Amino acid sequence: MSSDKSLSFQLYFKNVEVNLASGYASEGSHYPTLKALLESLGDEVVVTSLPHRIECGAPDFIITKGSATIGYVEAKDIGKSLDEAEKSEQLQRYLGSLTNLILTDYLEFRWYVDGECRLKARLGEPARDGKIRRDKAGAQGVAELLGGFLSHRAERVGTPKELAERMAHQAHMIRNLIVAAFEKELEGGSLHTQLVAFRDNLIPDLSVEQFADMYAQTLAYGLFAARCTSKNGASFTRLDAALNLPRTNPFLRKLFQYIAGYDLDDRIAWLVDDLAQLLAQADMEAVLRDFGKQTVKEDPVVHFYETFLKEYDPKIREMRGVYYTPEPVVSYIVRSIDHLLKTRFNKPQGLADDKTLILDPATGTATFLYMVINEIYQAITGKGQQGLWNNYVAEKLLPRIFGFELLMAPYAVAHLKLGLLLQETGYQFKSDQRLGIYLTNTLEEAIKHSETLFARWITEEANAAARVKKDEPIMVVLGNPPYSVSSLNRGEWIDTLLDDYKQGLHEKKLNIDDDYIKFIRFAQWRIEKTSYGILGIITNNSYLDGLTHRRMREYLLQSFSDIYILNLHGSSRRGEKAPCNIKDENVFDIQQGVAIGVFIKQPNKDNETHVYYADMWGTRESKYQVLFESDVYSTGWKELTPVAPYFFFVPKDFSLKDEYERTPSAKEIFTIWQSALNTDRDELFLDSDWNELKERIQLFFSKDYDEDFKEKYRVYPSSSYDIEARRDKTKFAEANIHRCLHRPFDECFIYYDPQLTSRPVYEVMRHMLQNNIALICARQTKEDFAVLATSTLCTHKIVTVYDRSFVIPLYLYPAEGELQLDEGQRRPNLNPEFIRTVSDKLGLQFVDDGRGDLKETFGPEDIFNYAYAIFHSPTYRSRYAEFLKIDFPCLPLTSDKGLFKALAEKGAGLVSLHLMESPVLTNFITKYPVSGSNEVEKVSYDESNQRVYINKTQYFEGVPPEVWNFHIGGYQVCQKWLKDRKGRTLNYDELTHYQKIVIALKETLRLMAEIDNLIPGWPLR
Repeated sequence: MSSDKSLSFQLYFKNVEVNLASGYASEGSHYPTLKALLESLGDEVVVTSLPHRIECGAPDFIITKGSATIGYVEAKDIGKSLDEAEKSEQLQRYLGSLTNLILTDYLEFRWYVDGECRLKARLGEPARDGKIRRDKAGAQGVAELLGGFLSHRAERVGTPKELAERMAHQAHMIRNLIVAAFEKELEGGSLHTQLVAFRDNLIPDLSVEQFADMYAQTLAYGLFAARCTSKNGASFTRLDAALNLPRTNPFLRKLFQYIAGYDLDDRIAWLVDDLAQLLAQADMEAVLRDFGKQTVKEDPVVHFYETFLKEYDPKIREMRGVYYTPEPVVSYIVRSIDHLLKTRFNKPQGLADDKTLILDPATGTATFLYMVINEIYQAITGKGQQGLWNNYVAEKLLPRIFGFELLMAPYAVAHLKLGLLLQETGYQFKSDQRLGIYLTNTLEEAIKHSETLFARWITEEANAAARVKKDEPIMVVLGNPPYSVSSLNRGEWIDTLLDDYKQGLHEKKLNIDDDYIKFIRFAQWRIEKTSYGILGIITNNSYLDGLTHRRMREYLLQSFSDIYILNLHGSSRRGEKAPCNIKDENVFDIQQGVAIGVFIKQPNKDNETHVYYADMWGTRESKYQVLFESDVYSTGWKELTPVAPYFFFVPKDFSLKDEYERTPSAKEIFTIWQSALNTDRDELFLDSDWNELKERIQLFFSKDYDEDFKEKYRVYPSSSYDIEARRDKTKFAEANIHRCLHRPFDECFIYYDPQLTSRPVYEVMRHMLQNNIALICARQTKEDFAVLATSTLCTHKIVTVYDRSFVIPLYLYPAEGELQLDEGQRRPNLNPEFIRTVSDKLGLQFVDDGRGDLKETFGPEDIFNYAYAIFHSPTYRSRYAEFLKIDFPCLPLTSDKGLFKALAEKGAGLVSLHLMESPVLTNFITKYPVSGSNEVEKVSYDESNQRVYINKTQYFEGVPPEVWNFHIGGYQVCQKWLKDRKGRTLNYDELTHYQKIVIALKETLRLMAEIDNLIPGWPLR
């Protein structure tokens, strides 16, 4: 070590020891000492520590040389554990974002490069007398470590994936800095003013966190877009960015200069400068070369954005429906519209027709408009008219291609992407020319006026979009709108339009506030204003056959001349079965099924609308191939005839409608029913162990829990449930712990308090807190029809995986304070008119409770058991399958007293099995022969030996294939029960309960067959 360096360390030791000897030393006491050491070791190095930055989440020191940032130092007080510090959320955030970092307690130094610890060195240990016991080679080791740190230069980023990931980590940290700076800023400060402007003009209920997301992504993508066109290369800085942003986007240029220019908050600026430095050092030529490699299924520019979002925050990606639309899907829609323009609207040039105005109202990263421009380019140049292209773009293309986007990052990407595409085609933008992609809320109507300069830029952009929206004769609307059910778009204008889809509906829950439905309604309105046009869209497919979507379908039928529905399926939620059991996959990485819809409105539409339908099943790759090779002209369509009251956009066989509807529905038989309860926090309020549930709920009420508990059990408000506010209105009571059916044959304990439980459905569930029995069924389902009996409370996913399960109690108990009739006894939950009908058919007298003798009397439980038997008839389920998917089941009645009695007895046997009360359940047909851990590790079935394995060595033997494969609704019972216990050790009661389930299902299959054999024919007489 040189004498200068040796002297620097001697001085460092001396000053640290002086501070320690004072008795008042803290982490900050040693700042000047460490600053002096670092500056003495580096040539022209400047070490900066600013308290207002540190308060907002910056590391303690930033080390710079000239305008370049070299690295960062985070210091902890002497004696603090660096191992613990390394595990902290703060350090993990730094390690993910900062490529060159030191963590120190002033004596030990740890150097991290790209998140990995490269070197450790220690000067010594603190002694009790305030001195430092020095390591012999400590100063040399630390000098080498600090020398490496100060001379380190980040590796040049040369791939889009790596750049997107690095940008995402830094943008995530910028977001956290913005939130912290906002909280410390006074009302009327710059950040507060900007938030108000965005709320007033784009997203009324934008939260501070969402604003910080928007701000951070704007900074990241503004810098990225500027770097793509900058000629400054390695000398690129934040202050260059606004000038280098594409002129195709004047709004972003003005906005970026405002939020990222000279006046950028210093608490944020340091990290934005670091991001600019990352981009300056990146090999942008290599990145942009990759952007030019347009593949069959992937747009590299959008893939870059998707990679960024995945690293930045996967939840945002999911919440906002930001999923890249695969090129085959876009191609199918764009080519179909081109064909229809030529064949149905007398436009021989199709999309290239210069009078056809095109709008993508949720443009995202402009995937659809990219394809449209590409299609037009091929059409023009394919005829040898390359020489016309520059004039055509300026005069005939840009004035009629529009896109609206609400979020800043995809908006910036869209401009970048289309600008690059047009440059690749040889087009050169004029200085005052912009792309018609606007930052605006499509679902808002009003033209607004703002006072502040910043807000004025936003309103000018939104108002320009509003003029397009209202005044331009848009003929083609296309795209892939977001699917978010928790919509950010709750404006009065779109809600008023959406009322047309709700007229005449009297449902307790309307599932038509999803964003994609709002965008369909907007597109319909826009095409109606033009009086003709085409809508081509890919969306969630729930509107095709949803019960609450029936008015929406009727309204679309009234508006459009022809409707083409290509159902791409792919739902992992609905339990749909593909033909011949082929594998079916989604074209997106999402759970809900999707469909392409092409809606045509021709001038002077007559009263008849033609609806055409086609299914597409199979793997993702097979669907891509078919979509690439076909369009609306070549698809094999089946014409549908949607009829009232449901107007389904999927094939339905209603040939037995008159027969089925002559029988009473469950909603006519019973007087009270409701969707079963929902806690919204099952992991908190449900448990198989009574004591564990009690202790957890007591801790929850005490509020004496840590952040891990809060995160694990989601003890924070959600959009529909403020759990903490509900808790504060009640107190813990052990009496609120009850048994509850959570899944088929899967009872647990629940903490149920109507004041606390998210959706307690107390008007029905109160009857299940006493001696009772209830029927669980679905009102609407895509899964196979199923019912189940319960004698306890139950949650809302029992006989359906995707849809809600309803509970219908057999008996009703008087409420507290209610007029006590019949000495306060329970009464049957049966419609008196229905009772009279059954009594007349059978010639039996009704008794109000229990069962009759079925010679002269019948009771509520006889009706329940009879219905339970009918609902388990395989022929009933297959004969009326379509009807059982769309409403409560109807109950065919017999006038044959003997048949009624026989069916009621079979039903009673099923009820006893399903309540796990039947004596046959103790006669095991299975074995559990191998001792071991009893831990459920991996569930598998060996059909040849009829074994259900729970781990590598332990299994239940003697489980027949038909029992293993038995489903209740969408649940494969024997598999589901075990999978829900994965990672758990089964106790004795659970091991025997599973074997009872096997008997119950085997007996159920037997009784179902016997029920069918008892019924002489259909319709039932």
